[in-house]
Amino acid sequence: MADFKSLGLPKQVVTRLEKMDLTTPTPIQEGAIPVALEGRDVMGLAQTGTGKTLAFGLPLIAQMLSYDERPARRTVRGLVLAPTRELAGQIAASLRAQVEGTQFKVGLVVGGVGINPQIARLDKGTDILVATPGRLIDLMERKAMDLGSTDFLVLDEADQMLDLGFIHALRKIAQWLPEKRQTMLFSATMPKQMSEIANTYLDDPIKVQVNPPGKAADKIEQSIHFIAKSEKTALLIELLGKHRDEAAIVFGRTKHGSERLMKALVRAGFEATSVHGNKSQGQRERAIKAFRSGEIKVLVATDVAARGLDIPQVRHVYNFDLPNVPENYVHRIGRTARAGMDGAAIAFCSPDEVDELKAIQKVMKIDIPVASGRPWEGVEAKPGVKPSGGRRRGPPRGKGGGGSGGGAGGNNSGGGHRGGGKPGGKPGGRPGGKPGGGRPGGGNSGGGKPGGNRRGGRRGPAK
Repeated sequence: MADFKSLGLPKQVVTRLEKMDLTTPTPIQEGAIPVALEGRDVMGLAQTGTGKTLAFGLPLIAQMLSYDERPARRTVRGLVLAPTRELAGQIAASLRAQVEGTQFKVGLVVGGVGINPQIARLDKGTDILVATPGRLIDLMERKAMDLGSTDFLVLDEADQMLDLGFIHALRKIAQWLPEKRQTMLFSATMPKQMSEIANTYLDDPIKVQVNPPGKAADKIEQSIHFIAKSEKTALLIELLGKHRDEAAIVFGRTKHGSERLMKALVRAGFEATSVHGNKSQGQRERAIKAFRSGEIKVLVATDVAARGLDIPQVRHVYNFDLPNVPENYVHRIGRTARAGMDGAAIAFCSPDEVDELKAIQKVMKIDIPVASGRPWEGVEAKPGVKPSGGRRRGPPRGKGGGGSGGGAGGNNSGGGHRGGGKPGGKPGGRPGGKPGGGRPGGGNSGGGKPGGNRRGGRRGPAK
């Protein structure tokens, strides 16, 4: 088994790793570090929680040890781009731990906080800068820094940058960078647009692939409950009650829905908080700090928290709402089973989420084992896995299905189809298909969308 010294890292770097009780590299680190130390461009593919930050961070630090002078004013020697504030903060913290006791400075620039202090820090020159694309562009347009002499570029979680609409921002940033540089790109999945990013940024890269794109960590035990929308909260409270002392992350699809769910959990007696786009940067940081320390046991979040949360004690991840981008499922459940630990990923699927589930299983190339309920029309259970007994959660097939409007009460929360109809037929639509009516308790004979666009729009690039 390889150790960090055998990968060609300088003694100073290895000594620091040993002080942190890090002696054995992960597969992505073992594959990427030697190639990066040679100065080659790297495309690294590995699931979340496998140590990608050190896979690019250690070669950056090792190669910068040869520099005799401090960086010039407003220059950046190594630039790391990350899609979200949370991930950027996590990367910066990890790199700062590695350069502790050295002359290196690791900077962090993200939106949601004042820009003037960031401009002041950048004026002194920066060895490694971790940034979100939006804030980086703001700073460049204010001429707060110069990327013309940047030697190293890292694109971390590149697939998430594509999903958040950063492709145009990345094209713009590329124009400010020198052609002669080393670039490393890391991702857990490989969407179609990834080839454009690779062609734009990478020069004859070495591909380091640990697992097939879209594959989750082996130690994550996945399961799914087929359940009506109106019953999801009760089931979540029931399941969380079985492990009150263990950390859990619950993912919702919308900001308002996640906040309502968090308040419902607090009323049920759980120590819970939330992280989503309506929270200020300070509120998000305080919530994550409380969750990391164990003061809070349940964190309810939108996908804003799916990247960058490296908290090994997270034992359970709940997909209360399935993501409308299937790759996000991979990153959500990657918040558990980190650092070689075990974890559980539990998903809830209501009738109007069948398409999302099918897309997720297609990306992951698996059928998620059924924990309870009978699969909705169009979904097949994993061979050899039988749905659990007891009452069926949700309406029987052929009767429409609960709406996704959320809200309380009634046997027809979200509105059912009066049209009914044969499975897959009209006017009621296929069972478990798009429910009619958008408001709790309201009926709809036309099979309209619940309360508007059930998928919701993709978030634009937040700074």
